[in-house]
Amino acid sequence: MTEELLTKALELFTLTQPYTREQLDQKREELLHTWTPRRFANLTNNPKKYMQAYTKAEEMTRQIESSYALLEAILARDEGRNPDVRRKT
Repeated sequence: MTEELLTKALELFTLTQPYTREQLDQKREELLHTWTPRRFANLTNNPKKYMQAYTKAEEMTRQIESSYALLEAILARDEGRNPDVRRKT
């Protein structure tokens, strides 16, 4: 893991360290709602513009999921180090 990947993930989620699991999950839901590819279905009747928007949304969804996995792994690692921090389920 590089600092660059971590920085990009934090920027995408607009979070700073330390962050909570609740903040991370909330930001993920917001981002996925914004960038869901099917959201662009009725945006335009121009197939080319639709496919461009759809492709961008697919790419953003992949970035969101990979950034979430990274930030979640860091959070889990930090929770394991600090026994006073308990995971809420």
